[in-house]
Amino acid sequence: MIDSEVRNAIFNHIIENARQKSIRIHCVNGWMDHAHVLISLGPDQTIAKVAQLLKGESSHWINEKGILRHKFDWQNDYYAVSVSESGFSVVREYIRTQEEHHRKKTFGEEVDQILVRCPRPSGRVSRLDKPE
Repeated sequence: MIDSEVRNAIFNHIIENARQKSIRIHCVNGWMDHAHVLISLGPDQTIAKVAQLLKGESSHWINEKGILRHKFDWQNDYYAVSVSESGFSVVREYIRTQEEHHRKKTFGEEVDQILVRCPRPSGRVSRLDKPE
């Protein structure tokens, strides 16, 4: 579990790293055990590549700087959905209010609720695995 001060340092680093890689992050926030990032992909960017760049570099930075007392790695998998222009502000607010949100709901409950609202298409997975 990661406290708010450390999370903020990590999220600020992710934003700066993304800027250097021309990845457009609109917001990033999370709770003790996960993060949410709202991204607009460029025409030559894929979800898999952006996730690999952000997760890989931030893990390296966290470990190199000794931000945590233990070795840090993000999970291998992640969940990604597209957001319509009309839903953009709702998602941004949801990400912005993570601390308040998780006072009422666990991460597991959140995932279950997302999967109900955004069911996976028949024969396809909703969760995307980190590229090798």
